[in-house]
Amino acid sequence: MAGNSFGQSFRITTAGESHGPANVVIIDGVPAGIPLTVEDLLVDLNRRKPGQSKIVTQRQEDDHPEIIAGLFEGRTTGTSLAILIRNQDQRSKDYSNIKDLYRPGHADYTFDAKYGFRDYRGGGRSSARETSVRVAAGVVAKKLIEIEFGGRVIGYVNQVGNVKANIAAPGMVSLDQVEKLPDGSPNIVRCPDYDAAEKMIALIDEVRKDQDSIGGAAEIVATGVPAGLGEPVFDKIKADFAKALFSLPAVLGVEYGVGFGCATMRGTENNDIFVSEPGEQGGREIKTSSNHHGGMLGGITSGMPIVLRAAVKPTSSLSREQPTVNQQGEPATIQTKGRHDPCLLPRFIPMAEAMIAIVLADHWLRWKGQQGGK
Repeated sequence: MAGNSFGQSFRITTAGESHGPANVVIIDGVPAGIPLTVEDLLVDLNRRKPGQSKIVTQRQEDDHPEIIAGLFEGRTTGTSLAILIRNQDQRSKDYSNIKDLYRPGHADYTFDAKYGFRDYRGGGRSSARETSVRVAAGVVAKKLIEIEFGGRVIGYVNQVGNVKANIAAPGMVSLDQVEKLPDGSPNIVRCPDYDAAEKMIALIDEVRKDQDSIGGAAEIVATGVPAGLGEPVFDKIKADFAKALFSLPAVLGVEYGVGFGCATMRGTENNDIFVSEPGEQGGREIKTSSNHHGGMLGGITSGMPIVLRAAVKPTSSLSREQPTVNQQGEPATIQTKGRHDPCLLPRFIPMAEAMIAIVLADHWLRWKGQQGGK
């Protein structure tokens, strides 16, 4: 099965299915000497794992990672890094009654069309369960970009249904704001606009009780990224960001900067004016007075915050009855049992952060190679 690897200089390869014994990622290109522990990996894995709140799937998976290669005495060795996460709470019997039916919104039919065979247990290889090891790889990428250039990636929910957050300064949002409410309790929807977060939770709870689901959007911001990463033609960094986000399950749209807002703007409105100011290390630092370009010009980073948004569809698995057809094309009805997220957004955030960090790590290492390690 092609298409299991992503990246060039920092390259991940994953294997595993929703209801198989485990998922695994092999990461090539990790420099030697990066400190790494299982506890480091658990920070983001715990943000992604199921069963963490009332508004996500109640499947219980500890998502405990095992670092099985590429680490010695707490530091990466420079060789392939391998991380394994075992599946512990599969309930394959939940899917046995629908194995010959095509679930609306799922990849059941397209898998049959491609392979003539599919793993019907929870979507198999196309399941979001595979993203657990991507999140683990993302932790390594986050460490690399922080060590190398002080890079940081923060994601948050900025829309659920028709409830939109008001985030005045995307580059100033902190992880604490995303993860915690002002009283210190968990921010289970991961929206830093706390008034909007309350309304989002109420909406998710409403659709859950109605045996339905709801979509939304996430914003992912990378700060501290130097100017000069990316390529001017096919490997534009914006193109790799788009592929990274579109490779995640349920993503139907990606934009950056002002995005589709540019369609109604004039050039004088859309252009970001260049300015200079004293740099921290002396000299002058070039910036722009606004950031409609989302931190990327000509497919290359500008040094301004990278701002991306991803639209995520409602969960396709519904417990209410829906019409469909079986493998023979005969009309049927389907009711999906099992444990499913009424809204994917809260658990999507660490997945999106991971993929953006992986792209940044990859392009940073490529840039170092091109520049002779400068």
